[in-house]
Amino acid sequence: MLNIAVLVSGGGTNLQAIIDAVESGKIADTKIGMVFSNNRNAYALERAKKHGIRTEVLVPKEFENRDAFNDAFYKLLTDANPDLIVLAGCLVVIPEKIVRAFAGRIINIHPSLIPSFCGTGYYGLKVHEKALERGVKVSGATVHFVDEGTDTGPIILQKPVMIRNDDTPSSLQKRIMEQAEWVILPKAIDLIARGKVSVEGSRVIIDDYDPDVIFN
Repeated sequence: MLNIAVLVSGGGTNLQAIIDAVESGKIADTKIGMVFSNNRNAYALERAKKHGIRTEVLVPKEFENRDAFNDAFYKLLTDANPDLIVLAGCLVVIPEKIVRAFAGRIINIHPSLIPSFCGTGYYGLKVHEKALERGVKVSGATVHFVDEGTDTGPIILQKPVMIRNDDTPSSLQKRIMEQAEWVILPKAIDLIARGKVSVEGSRVIIDDYDPDVIFN
């Protein structure tokens, strides 16, 4: 049984997609052991409580300094010791000591096709604003492992979404969430839970990978 911790900062739509997939069996042999947020008002916490999932909150500004927050954050995660940490709309910068402690066990969802529109400063609507400014015809979402860089870890899954002439950052964000993020994040967790994912250098290898099967 894969024990996961889901880290969130806002509404938790990706969290809800994970909860639904676990409860329906689309994610195999997995339980959500904890939902963490850096925001006491995050609706994601209410989503977790409705399903009887443990919630934890640490707010950076309530600590003496960032190092103190990072130490408490590290202790919380290492004490919980999840098999996999899932960043599902988490706006906290993950400290390097957590990345090292959970090397190969942290994944993130990013709302673009990495390496486009990613890295420092690219989060939320900013990603979609930049995609539309550049005039690209295809965007999408990426699930990747987390390393010491920003959006630089090995890519697990990607799903494209076509851009429309009348798209706004908000409409594009909504469609990418519905058509890509809510699909590939649960699927990536399922593949990991079933032992289908390995990493060779900077490349993720998925056993028996067939995108026509995975996305249908």
